[in-house]
Amino acid sequence: MTSRHPKGLAILFFTEMWERFSFYGMRAILVLYLTKETMGANPGLGWSNTDALALYGWYTMLVYVMSIPGGYVADRLLGQKKTVFIGGMFIALGQLTLAIDNMVAFYTGLALIITGVGGLKPNISTMVGGLYKQGDSRRDSGFTIFYIGINIGAASAPLLVGYVGEVYGWHYGFGLAGIGMLLGQIVYIWGQKYLKDVGNLLPVKKTEGKKEHTPLTKIEKDRIIVLLISFLIVIVFWGAYEQAGGLMNLYTKAKINRVVLGWEIPTSLFQSVPAFFVIILGTAVASFWAKRQLKGKEASSLFKMAIGTFIMGFGFLMMSGAALEAATGVKAMLIWLIASYLLQVIGELSISPVALSFITKLAPAKYASIMMGIYFAATGLGNKLAGLVGELASNAGELEVFTGIAVFCFAFGALLLVFFKKLKVLTHNAEAITN
Repeated sequence: MTSRHPKGLAILFFTEMWERFSFYGMRAILVLYLTKETMGANPGLGWSNTDALALYGWYTMLVYVMSIPGGYVADRLLGQKKTVFIGGMFIALGQLTLAIDNMVAFYTGLALIITGVGGLKPNISTMVGGLYKQGDSRRDSGFTIFYIGINIGAASAPLLVGYVGEVYGWHYGFGLAGIGMLLGQIVYIWGQKYLKDVGNLLPVKKTEGKKEHTPLTKIEKDRIIVLLISFLIVIVFWGAYEQAGGLMNLYTKAKINRVVLGWEIPTSLFQSVPAFFVIILGTAVASFWAKRQLKGKEASSLFKMAIGTFIMGFGFLMMSGAALEAATGVKAMLIWLIASYLLQVIGELSISPVALSFITKLAPAKYASIMMGIYFAATGLGNKLAGLVGELASNAGELEVFTGIAVFCFAFGALLLVFFKKLKVLTHNAEAITN
């Protein structure tokens, strides 16, 4: 089979790249805008860190939980292709609404983005899987390429949207994120000729005037069990990883020495660091797991995700080091933050793109978008967990929170490996069908 990927992958790559530019651009400046004092240059809303992190947690949770109704709409009413387009328009309108300096516009904009991401996010990922036939060996590498596209948008957004928002005005930053989303919509509309065979609404079979409800087979039930286990890992992982946009963002602003060669780097720009690491390391991590599998060593999806959770724990040990240094009365060295993001990204690359590919392999066709929606809902619950954990720092302290996250990741990863042998047969039975 040729190694060349379908042309539709490029269209979905660039559409998702601009959507992530929009989302991560807004995410980079949201808590900074909320907590910035109301007086002086470039004023914000003057919220407390606790209140800002609470809103951040609810917002990032709802963004992904809305993937469940978004998946249902695609599977039952509109098809993935149309739902992605409508979702993208909602996101663009929401970002442009946030550009208006008004509290009604602020909450309206957030609601529009939440609705839009719920329609776009699960369905565009499912469409990527639809580009490949069952058993196509290019599928995993196609998702790695797609994931790199996500992170090109995520890397560039804080540099542009973050800089414009912090230096020139928060609402200019929100508006720039909206322009990015509109560019994504233009790419998507132009590329429809390459997406004719994916994302269409599947016809419902009818028998004697009634809809046919075919029961799930034993193999399909095994697959769903494996997916539900992976969703639990996803909740824990994103509960830790999404500290980046909340607690770690605020911590970087207050307690990390951001001065390099006499220039103080704006806080929001550090939101680009994880995405840059994904772009640099994405292919290398994927190659590592592929070579391991060729050597006959364990490389199943759940195993990768368990190891990724361990590596995430080491990333937060780096932040514990930063907190210990800051406790001496000086700002912590920047290297702690960079090392933390590096380890978090290595963990991410063993979990997130793996899970996306995993779902398109294992989910029954008639529930494809709904299962992808549940995956993103699990991501949303992880985001809400991240907000709750971040709020704890106001009382418990950053050192305790960072160390607690690290210990929990180690314990959870170890628990997965202890029970892995019992899950192994079920996991292999499910994945063997598609490998």
